[in-house]
Amino acid sequence: MEHKAISIRPFIGAENFQLSRSFYRDLGFQEGVISHDFSYFYTEGIGFYLQGHYVKDWVDNTMLFLEVDNVERYWNELLALDLTSKYKTVKLTPIRNQDWGRECFVHDPSGILWHFGEFFKQK
Repeated sequence: MEHKAISIRPFIGAENFQLSRSFYRDLGFQEGVISHDFSYFYTEGIGFYLQGHYVKDWVDNTMLFLEVDNVERYWNELLALDLTSKYKTVKLTPIRNQDWGRECFVHDPSGILWHFGEFFKQK
């Protein structure tokens, strides 16, 4: 194949679309509204589609990995947002060390699991 890929944009569901929109804006994503139940959330040239469509088995098995430049700083910023007070179903899991790097986790209001990770630098 000779074409060059530009981006990858997963589609994720939301049990409560308006609540999830608010959550992702709080995380610092910008929103491009496409229709009343469909938006594109993006930051730094990457993004995903959020849709007001919910299938429990699908959402419960959705995981996204966002590579960050400093997972400790990102974790502290997540804590400062106080997301678990504002969004009752949101869960945060502290940083874990892995063989490949470090990561922390957030379950969004619908249950989608986000991995925020930082890879070890190659020598």
